[in-house]
Amino acid sequence: MSWQLVLLNAILRASAKPLLRRTRSPEQAERDFALAARLFFRRSDTTAVMGKIPGPARPIDVARFAWTEPRADGAVLHLHGGGYIVGSAKAYEGMLGRLSTLAGIPVVAPDYRLVAEAPFPAAFEDVVAVWDALVAEGCPPGRIVLGGDSAGGGLALALLSELCRRGTPPAGIYAFSPWTDLTGSGDSIDANAARDVILPASRLGDLVEMVLAGADPRDPRASPLFADFPDPPPVYLQASRCEILLDDTLRIAERLRSAGGGVEVDLWDDTPHVWQIFDGRVPESRDALVRTGAFVARRLKAPPLPDEN
Repeated sequence: MSWQLVLLNAILRASAKPLLRRTRSPEQAERDFALAARLFFRRSDTTAVMGKIPGPARPIDVARFAWTEPRADGAVLHLHGGGYIVGSAKAYEGMLGRLSTLAGIPVVAPDYRLVAEAPFPAAFEDVVAVWDALVAEGCPPGRIVLGGDSAGGGLALALLSELCRRGTPPAGIYAFSPWTDLTGSGDSIDANAARDVILPASRLGDLVEMVLAGADPRDPRASPLFADFPDPPPVYLQASRCEILLDDTLRIAERLRSAGGGVEVDLWDDTPHVWQIFDGRVPESRDALVRTGAFVARRLKAPPLPDEN
């Protein structure tokens, strides 16, 4: 474990976790997240182009991060995390710009509707619309890799189920610590409650209530752990052994394997939930993105690029 990771864990345990315990509304969470993004997340040195895609309720803002010379046709569709109450493509620009550089492939990141704007399943409806728009623009499903982190990872897996049932799966999918089970039945929620440096297990039920507003937590659009995945593509999952959502990763991996999919689970010691977003701050974040970039490049048959920092 690097000294940078030791310091980051101490900061998160002392500041972020107590703050999340006290958060009472999506609006407060958004203000706190925006401040954290300015303080801790690296800015991108990769070109980002903003655009809009027609959505089911309103146009959806979409950021496209592109290294100057993509090595292959195709795209990554990354769905940001934030528990469906916070987050944006802008906040994730450092991580997604770096991933685009490492994979040599453009990364598309939509600002799907959060719960303060529209209730479940608005986020799912938006990302289906973004996928359909990418395909309509001329990017076939076999040239798109899906990705996401935390709630966005769960959303990506829910979208994967829809695409598999359509018979139009992506080239592959990666997810960082995906939130796949809103029923909260994973043993790691209690087992890792003290070890997790950022997510307070005691607030998980409150978050679920905010997100679902009475909807069924077993709905596969919210909890892909209960979805079907006919003939899934290759899957790459990263998670920390000490986070409360560890079992969400392990159990979705088994479900995908039972459907015949090839799944690689990459477990890390002592890293916080979605540590990849701290790229440029701790070396473990860069290492994780290098591995993810290599997965994307393999799925789209693009030679990976060297890390030029």
